[in-house]
Amino acid sequence: MMIEPQQLILFFTTSVLLGLAPGPDILFVLAQAAQQGRKAGLLVTLGLCTGLLVHTAAVTFGLAAVYAQSALAFTLLKVVGAAYLAWLAWQSFRAGTQQGAAARVDRLSLGTLYRRGIIMNITNPKVSIFFLAFLPQFTDPAKGPLSLQLLLLGGLFIVATILVFSSVSLLAGALGDRFRQSAGAQKLLNRIAGTIFAALAVKLVTAQR
Repeated sequence: MMIEPQQLILFFTTSVLLGLAPGPDILFVLAQAAQQGRKAGLLVTLGLCTGLLVHTAAVTFGLAAVYAQSALAFTLLKVVGAAYLAWLAWQSFRAGTQQGAAARVDRLSLGTLYRRGIIMNITNPKVSIFFLAFLPQFTDPAKGPLSLQLLLLGGLFIVATILVFSSVSLLAGALGDRFRQSAGAQKLLNRIAGTIFAALAVKLVTAQR
């Protein structure tokens, strides 16, 4: 036997609500979609969810416990993530402005956006630790191998994340399209995105286990 359907529904509903809660990932998606467009937000979302696959595997095979127990591993990973976010903030603050159709000329490549999502997610050790605390609460050793249950739950969490973050991307991208018609508004949008990235960098580098 596997996890009961009622338990899966509860887990999925909880995952959707967690996805809607303000946090580093959803703010990252919002900033990228508003600054670069809806497609950018969707690509970043796919990258973030690819990172969630890594965290799911880490929890399933016990690697997340290393970050929970090792201060050095936790610190190194969060410093790398914070440095990357700080770099994105700097890029946003120095970005120029373009109007109308030209505003789309310098869009980042799909691969770059996808990689941004992956890096943003896997360099946050708190995601693995969150998974380590959250996923096992919905498992039952009597229902079959725990590894399969954890993989199933991780997959459901990713589906919930895609649904929530894709919706955010479409909304923020539509609003961003309007802002990009004005050079002044576009400059403001870049500043807001840079501020979000900088705040996320500070939040990550000061995070405690």
